Amino acid sequence: MEVIEQTMADGPGFRTSIYCAGCHHHCPGCHNPQSWDMNNGHWVTVQELLDIIKADDLSNVSFSGGDPFYQVEAFTELARRIKEETDKTIWCWTGFTYEEILADKKLSMLLPYLDVLVAGPFILEQRDTHLLFRGSPNQRIIYLTEKPDDTIPGTVPLIEIK
Repeated sequence: MEVIEQTMADGPGFRTSIYCAGCHHHCPGCHNPQSWDMNNGHWVTVQELLDIIKADDLSNVSFSGGDPFYQVEAFTELARRIKEETDKTIWCWTGFTYEEILADKKLSMLLPYLDVLVAGPFILEQRDTHLLFRGSPNQRIIYLTEKPDDTIPGTVPLIEIK
């Protein structure tokens, strides 16, 4: 686990980015392959992360990795607390597709707390450095709530979660 405060690389505006360890997608060309191993990084509690997030009045939140969906219970608890205790938006990156997440009861538990999901594996052969907040065009930026956030070219409008 690593936290980067007031970054502008992981979504619009200032963000507190939480990079987790653990990813089994192993996308060739991944920009963060050291995060694949669940033993990299260090353990932190949900409360410790929440304290860091709440201490920054300017920044919204981003979950990245690794892949937060490999620690879905902890990220769901963190996201729930963020939504209950702040007015911050949450962006989340995953190598899973939106459809894979919806089809899995455990994975989908995080979705109700996210504002934006960047979903899909990175495909090296489709790499496009001109895309905002994603590495290949198959990765979709999906708005899950109507909460205002900057409009990003190539995003997908609100999709209702059923």
